[in-house]
Amino acid sequence: MQIGFIGLGVMGAPMAANLIAAGHTVHLHRVKESTEHLVEAGGHRAGSAADAAKEADVVILMLPDTPDVEEVLFGTDGVAGALRPGALVIDMSSISPVATRSFAERITGAGGGYLDAPVSGGDVGARAGTLTILAGGTTAAFERATPLLEVLGATITHVGDVGAGQTAKVANQIIVALTIQAVAEGLTFAGAAGVDPAVVREALMGGFASSRILEVHGQRMVDHNYDPGFRIRLHRKDLGLALGSARAMDLPLPHTASAHEFMNAAIAQGLGEADHSALHRVLGNAAGRAAK
Repeated sequence: MQIGFIGLGVMGAPMAANLIAAGHTVHLHRVKESTEHLVEAGGHRAGSAADAAKEADVVILMLPDTPDVEEVLFGTDGVAGALRPGALVIDMSSISPVATRSFAERITGAGGGYLDAPVSGGDVGARAGTLTILAGGTTAAFERATPLLEVLGATITHVGDVGAGQTAKVANQIIVALTIQAVAEGLTFAGAAGVDPAVVREALMGGFASSRILEVHGQRMVDHNYDPGFRIRLHRKDLGLALGSARAMDLPLPHTASAHEFMNAAIAQGLGEADHSALHRVLGNAAGRAAK
């Protein structure tokens, strides 16, 4: 299949690599020095979003935020102006559900199809092709995308109409943020009480507190290894989407607001580019025991 892939960051680069390895022709936009290996592996360099889209049956986006998606789709040399009739746009970024519905309407009006399919699983899942994918769109669009999504993910769910995938992803980000905060607080408490957090983590992995976050991010906290991963500034963006949507529905999300403030503190301490497990370091700093 001819695929345009736009956005080659921590998540996008390994996702594109998996599509290339699966035998697809992948037109890559935003190739940098760190992603030249994708061209060496058989990907095709595209000078613009339009160049990536013009020969593509499917265009996949993996971008940081709502304005980035809008610019790539509808800006100068954007996807919409070069999209082949009937081509499918799959947005795997994590962005506003409201904006997603607007973008889908515009792409559909231009003769294309649209699926929002944000992911969970971090860089580990992106490399392994085991992401959780939350899809919103028509049944026809989902069925058409499924063979590609199966290259990228292990758990793929058609959540509902356009925007439903983004709504599910926002819910995911709420749960992940609060769980990371809980793990960070628990391990910080153990260390402050004079008990080895590594031993506590290992013990808790056999009990009711066990979780994928305790397993992966708990280990990052024990090791003080906060390389992305998923950057705190991007997770804060997702919680901002949650809080904005909640305000529109008059829905209280008090613990989400707390986690958002926690991430504000992390960014104020210069940790915006660190993995979200670095919330553990914020607690260490607050306790006067800055992480190494």
